[in-house]
Amino acid sequence: MSIPTTVLITGASTGIGATYAERFAQRGHDLVLVARDKGRLDALAARLREKHNITIDVLQADLTQISDLTTVEARLRDDASIGILVNNAGAAQSGSFIEQSTDSVANLVALNTTALVRLASAIAPRLAQAGNGAIINIGSVVGLAPEFGMSVYGATKAFVLFLSQGMSLELSPKGVYVQAVLPAATRTEIWERAGIDINTLSEIMDVGDLVDAALVGFDRREPVTIPPLQDAARWDALQAARQGLLSEIRQSVVAERYQAEA
Repeated sequence: MSIPTTVLITGASTGIGATYAERFAQRGHDLVLVARDKGRLDALAARLREKHNITIDVLQADLTQISDLTTVEARLRDDASIGILVNNAGAAQSGSFIEQSTDSVANLVALNTTALVRLASAIAPRLAQAGNGAIINIGSVVGLAPEFGMSVYGATKAFVLFLSQGMSLELSPKGVYVQAVLPAATRTEIWERAGIDINTLSEIMDVGDLVDAALVGFDRREPVTIPPLQDAARWDALQAARQGLLSEIRQSVVAERYQAEA
């Protein structure tokens, strides 16, 4: 990808998505910006066009609505200029599992997992055939930590990590780079929309710092980038422990501790 390719970014009207738009615009990439808030998208697009002299298309879409989702899928599938997908759109919600309504849980899963995997599925075959391109999936460290108490949100982000790792194993030999980015608490509007007071959080990362760090990982072609993780060896140890556990699984033999006593 020596010539800047077009980047499609979901959830691009604010926060992490808008910051990715700014950073990729600085790098000379044309953009396709996707979000529900067309007014914000238009304002961002106008500013970036003027500042960086790039082409920007705006797609207003609610990715929980199948008609809007399929429109974005078609753009990813058919527009050969798009070589990078930033799967950023997502939401959180407050309350415990039993306090959250069934409809709100389903809506969260639809946005954080179904939309993300459908968009990745729409672009991946074309990128693999071309032998280049990239997919960035925005996860969360919450996906590693059921102890944080955000059961549904964390489960969706665990899905994003697993999917990204699986896609990376499958697509990297075909020339397609897949990156999972795992932020911790980041200063965006996701908290207000979820009904969570950001001032109750003791530590929070600036969104510019988060995206800049994620792009360092992107340039290094890291499969998983965790900007707030201070000791990278901890992630390596976790992966080694996981591989060690898998080596102890014997598919046809029940573990001795589960065998009935004679």
